[in-house]
Order: sequence, then structure tokens, then C-alpha cells
Amino acid sequence: MNTQEDRDELLELYKKSTSQEENLSLKTLWVAYLLLLVCLCILIPKIYIANEIYYTSREISDINNKRDVLLEENRALKIKLENMKYKNQVIDPL
Repeated sequence: MNTQEDRDELLELYKKSTSQEENLSLKTLWVAYLLLLVCLCILIPKIYIANEIYYTSREISDINNKRDVLLEENRALKIKLENMKYKNQVIDPL
């Protein structure tokens, strides 16, 4: 039984010695921060440009809608003007 206890004790000591926690080294931490910085330097301008494109396209769409409304109003005014000219030409000779 003494040998069994010795084995258990040796096994426990072996587990303690091999189960050391492995922390990040300073080099690994710097590499991780550098990688994060590179990703941010790439993604932040991309996000900014995508947002600018989105808002610019919204402005273009609004301007196109206003232009379409103005063109339709212009057509209606031209028709009114033609009607007034026709009435004026028809009424004047009388």
C-alpha cells in the first residue's frame, strides 16, 4: 500500500509540474496588438468610404426625385401655356 501511495504522490507531483499555465509572451502580445492595429487601419477607412457612398447615393436619389417632379411640373405648365396661347389666338381674332 505504501508503494501505491508513493505512485499517487509521484503522479500528483508530475501533474503539478506539467500543468504550468502558459501566459502570453511579450512578443506574442505585441504581434497581436500590431495585427489588431493593421486590421483597424484597413477597416476604418473602408467603413468610412462605404458610409460616404451610401449617403451620397441617398442625396443623388433625392435630387433625382426632385428633378422628376420638376420635369412633370414643367410639362404641366407647358400644356397650360399652350392652352392659354390657343385661347388667346382664338379669342383675339374675334
